[in-house]
Amino acid sequence: MRKPKKLLNNPIDVCREQLDGMIAACGGDLRKIEGISAVARRGLRDGQVLVLTGGGSGHEPMFSGYVGDGLADAAALGDIFASPAPNVIMAAVKHANRGQGALFIYGNYAGDNMNFDIAAELLEEEGIPTRTVRVNDDVASAPRDRLHDRRGVAGDMMVLKIAGAAARHSQDLDEVYRLAEKANRHTRTIGVALSACSLPQTGAFNFEIPEDEFELGMGIHGETGVRRQKMIPADQLVTELVDRLCDDLGLEAGDEICLVVNNLGASTYTELLIANRKVHLLLGERGIRIHDTLVGSYCTSQEMSGYSITFFKLDDELKPLYDAPCHSFAWRK
Repeated sequence: MRKPKKLLNNPIDVCREQLDGMIAACGGDLRKIEGISAVARRGLRDGQVLVLTGGGSGHEPMFSGYVGDGLADAAALGDIFASPAPNVIMAAVKHANRGQGALFIYGNYAGDNMNFDIAAELLEEEGIPTRTVRVNDDVASAPRDRLHDRRGVAGDMMVLKIAGAAARHSQDLDEVYRLAEKANRHTRTIGVALSACSLPQTGAFNFEIPEDEFELGMGIHGETGVRRQKMIPADQLVTELVDRLCDDLGLEAGDEICLVVNNLGASTYTELLIANRKVHLLLGERGIRIHDTLVGSYCTSQEMSGYSITFFKLDDELKPLYDAPCHSFAWRK
């Protein structure tokens, strides 16, 4: 059976070493929180709402790559594809708290939900108020009447962008929460996987996809998608993805969106740009304007081949927050 090739040291040290490498790449803008797997940005102001994200490692640059000015203030990290423990989340909040409480933003997965909820309850008992936004942008993971069951994928970055911008201008935790939750409702993603991902510790792929097939809607940990089928031309596939996103988000002529074409790990810029070309053509035909386009690796799944497409619907309230400056390892405006 084919095995993944990775240039690593001891697989047990992968999470720590990659986090150290990211901190080193940020020129002093990030600092590691001693004793736990977490980072915070420098320059936090007193009286500011704390925006904290987190989740399993292995999706780099998600989550620590979005810690920076105008985005998240801190990130609590778990092992590869595993939620951070409640004590890690609590320690990160206490380290970075600036007196206005904490807003948690993370993908909607059972382990993350449980551990962040435990941390939130214990922090509330200690007098630190919290609010939570569970990002659920993956349209393939549940129907529209079960939005609360949908997974969070690349759309996390859009919610973090709005929350980070809002926190720069408001000291009110409930207001920052309101805007972040609105951003969550305005975000939709769907992806396609051509090959499997793996855990560095196992040295084996999590599953197999035949060479002549792909899986529509597969999750970033290998969760079952909508269907598996034979390969088809890129334009045919992208047309279906765009149709699904437009229908689910209720987009109409005159609407304006931001677009993310996200590499799941092992796809090429050639493939991403071919997809981006078709998305622009299709949305132009629908009369939907694209305010901003991002093409690259924003939420990955180790060496999984494939990509996801995210639409973020703008309005007069969200657009200036999206356009506000930000600076992190993964995103600079």
